[in-house]
Amino acid sequence: MTLKLGVIGTGAIGQEHIRRCSHVLQGAQVVAVSDINVDGARAALQRLNIEAEVFENGHDVIQSSNVDAVLVTSWDPTHEEFTLAAIAAGKPVFCEKPLAMSAEGCRRVVDAEIQAGKRLVQVGFMRPYDAGYRALKKVITDGDIGEPLMLHCAHRNPTVPENYTTPMAITNTLIHELDVLRWLTSDDYKTVQVIFPRVTSKSHGQLKDPQIVLFETHKGVRIDVEIFVNCAYGYDIQCEVVGEEGIARLPEPSSVQLRKDARLSNTILVDWKDRFIEAYDVELQAFINDINAGQLTGPSAWDGFAASVAADACIKAQNSGAIETVEMPPRPAFYN
Repeated sequence: MTLKLGVIGTGAIGQEHIRRCSHVLQGAQVVAVSDINVDGARAALQRLNIEAEVFENGHDVIQSSNVDAVLVTSWDPTHEEFTLAAIAAGKPVFCEKPLAMSAEGCRRVVDAEIQAGKRLVQVGFMRPYDAGYRALKKVITDGDIGEPLMLHCAHRNPTVPENYTTPMAITNTLIHELDVLRWLTSDDYKTVQVIFPRVTSKSHGQLKDPQIVLFETHKGVRIDVEIFVNCAYGYDIQCEVVGEEGIARLPEPSSVQLRKDARLSNTILVDWKDRFIEAYDVELQAFINDINAGQLTGPSAWDGFAASVAADACIKAQNSGAIETVEMPPRPAFYN
């Protein structure tokens, strides 16, 4: 069976997903797309050598009888609207993060999915599909380092544009850690605090950079995450788990070690798409396979809601400077 996909939004990530679903992955075909820039959507399809119907509106993609499942890769504020529409149409939907612009919006998606009676939503958190994170998860699950006590993490970008603001360090950058660290520890956050060190000279007036985010989980695990989005030297993701009996670190991306000019060096990536390109492939192949198997198993609408609840608490902590509580309700049995 070839799954017929409709893609809403043909920007950078949308084009990447169209490319991989059409030329890399198995079992799917992109048959419809939409974008507010219709001419841009047509040009993207031409560059990718793909034939698909182009719609002016994402709702037309969802309602198309030729579309079996939907990928939402449009402007962030439209995610909730299109995801709810896909649920109402009874079609599986892969929604890039964020699921919605607020925890309330995410909860509306959760409630709609529960009302539909079947998991239809997968959120685009790719890190649980990354080989390095999966290896780190196995070390924890197998008990190789005992119970986790602390996590030391970093999310560094070489640079960000002028329109990147202080809250975006949470909603656009830390959001991936908010999901994957819950997954690694099998635990929810209890409290959060945000600390601002000295601001880098490479930042701008709307952005306090770097930031340090401190979490406590319900099991008492302490987590610190450095967010440094103008680090200049590259795109660098770090995660170290300190356990009762040992320490486990996220593997570095594979690169050739070079000995030259009296130096020993390894290349550092500068683009997030290159760092997690294989994880994106695995993630979307799993989505396709799960639909054909009749049951989604990837990051759920509840995971999207949990990340948003934590993000809201982080932004509150940015503004207050205090330790803020993460008010996470009990997980519905639907997601167990």
